[in-house]
Amino acid sequence: MPRDRRRNRPPLRKSLFGRLLTVSVLVAACSVAATAWLAVQTTSGAIKQEQGQNLTADARIYNTLLGYAAGHPTWEGVDSTVRDLARQSGRRIALTTEQRRPLADSASRPAPPALPPQASAIVDPLSVDTALSRTVDRSGDAADRVDPRAVGPFRLPAAERKALQRAADRSAVCLSRVGIAADVVTGPSGRPRMQIVGNDPDRVQNTRCTTEELDSPTATEQKALDALNQLADACLKRQDRPGVQLNLDLSWGDDSVPQAAVKARAATPTPEPPPSLRTDEDDRATASCVDTARREQLSSYVASPALLFIGDEDGTTVPGFDLSPANTAKIAGAAALVLALTVGATMLAGSRLARPLHALTGAAQRMRDGEDSEPVLVTGDNEIGRLAAAFNDMADHRARLEAQRKDMVSDVAHELRTPLSNIRGWLEAAQDGLAEPDPAFIASLHTEAVQLQHIIDDLQDLAAADAGALRLHPEQVRVEDVLAQVAAAHQAGAETAGVALSAPPAGDGARSPVLWADPVRLRQAVGNLVSNAVRHTPPGGRVTVRAYGAGAVADGAAAGREVVIEVADTGSGISAENLPHVFDRFWRAEKSRNRRTGGSGLGLAIVRKLVEAHGGSVSAASVEGQGSVFTLRLPANAADAPGPASAEGPTSAVGPADESPGAADRA
Repeated sequence: MPRDRRRNRPPLRKSLFGRLLTVSVLVAACSVAATAWLAVQTTSGAIKQEQGQNLTADARIYNTLLGYAAGHPTWEGVDSTVRDLARQSGRRIALTTEQRRPLADSASRPAPPALPPQASAIVDPLSVDTALSRTVDRSGDAADRVDPRAVGPFRLPAAERKALQRAADRSAVCLSRVGIAADVVTGPSGRPRMQIVGNDPDRVQNTRCTTEELDSPTATEQKALDALNQLADACLKRQDRPGVQLNLDLSWGDDSVPQAAVKARAATPTPEPPPSLRTDEDDRATASCVDTARREQLSSYVASPALLFIGDEDGTTVPGFDLSPANTAKIAGAAALVLALTVGATMLAGSRLARPLHALTGAAQRMRDGEDSEPVLVTGDNEIGRLAAAFNDMADHRARLEAQRKDMVSDVAHELRTPLSNIRGWLEAAQDGLAEPDPAFIASLHTEAVQLQHIIDDLQDLAAADAGALRLHPEQVRVEDVLAQVAAAHQAGAETAGVALSAPPAGDGARSPVLWADPVRLRQAVGNLVSNAVRHTPPGGRVTVRAYGAGAVADGAAAGREVVIEVADTGSGISAENLPHVFDRFWRAEKSRNRRTGGSGLGLAIVRKLVEAHGGSVSAASVEGQGSVFTLRLPANAADAPGPASAEGPTSAVGPADESPGAADRA
């Protein structure tokens, strides 16, 4: 069923959903476009003003505070630095923790203005903003964003500084003697280095002015370098990669490593492999681990990250939006345009959708008032068009049901009037002394009463079947026994009519079909068909009742998934135009309803209801003038039969021996 429903759905471009979706997308697109235009127009001035700020001053403020964080483990004492920077730049500077707890603020008022939701920068010496900082080499590795001023345990004590400074001065004097100009530059850790004028280090290597003291780490640096090396090796070990020996400039794999460091590294369980055996992937992993180890080592020597807010002296950091008359007019115009588009699109779509719904409502009201309703116009193959088509089908079906109801009331009245009129006439004749209450008189009244009782019983069976209250008592039934009982019950009537009635057993050694059914109701259904066949078969004809199993198994057993019962006759047959109506209630080809040519017209309708109650089906095939075949198809297994809920309660079955001559009718 779900697959059929999907197949019956109209295409998306024709469906109501598709049109509503298109309208919604159109309105949303207009809204987004208007919002974007409004944002561009109202924020362009703010963007230009923001771009015109003095970025040099902001970068100087950032670098100053970054250097403070690199040289101090906490932010205590930064307040004076912040105030000096604010006084020099003429701007408000505020520092907070990442949780926005104030650290320092240049605003001198007791209640400074609230800080904006977004910070100007994050001051973190271990993660420097390369766009603002001048201390990070932008041509180097972008991943190395540690501020060079964050030296931590590599900071040299005074004694080591003096010793290195004397060695550097001697090297400078030596270089000047050989004609090489050099300056002594001191780094953030206090270690001096030689800076050659002209930047030509090859000239220095050809002299004897360099000293081993300047190239070798001091005791302080060696201790810090060993600790850093251990952190890097631990990181590499977790990745199952070989360890390395770091040099003072944090490189690795150099043959100029001091001999003492090489001996110390030789005792480690994962010595560094030769450079020729290292891969690019090993070098990338080593660089990542060295960077991680460096941050871990410096974390306790630098201040924690802080949020930096740089703004105007009045406290604002981003120029606010000015609700000027021009901006107000822009907002009102954009809102009015979006509203007009939304209302117009909604009214257009709503009117097209409501028009056929109004027509359906009017037709339903006319139907409720009992008026004849003209078919509703089907405008298209969409949901509303299909609703209109379904409504028209429902109206036609209701009209047919109303006509059938009127015909049924008329037919019931006619069927009941005939025996009641006969009974009344005989009784009035006896009352007036015109008839004697002799045995013939009593037999006539009894015949009419029995006929009346049969009509009432048939109507009760149909009413119970329509209400779902037709109770069954199913059990395993041998179909051959049921057919034999029905044939025996109608044998006398068939002989009187000169018709040969037979129920041959299953041949070719096949077993008799067995099914799960109510034997009384099954005899009633087959008996109605047999009596109907005998009535419409001329003298000398024959009626045959047989059963077989459909879908028999390989061993020849007759019991299959389905049991078929056929009642065939050589009677007058049924015309092709009347064949579809043979199972309708009170239908007879003979419209005069003469009992000599037919019964009440309920027999075949009861057959269909009884078979459907067993989970089966009934059909008829006929050739006019040659005979007819009525076929019952019933499920053979209990699992295919109706459930226990339909097999409870009393059974009001009419036995086959008491079948009325008019229990089922046809042409």
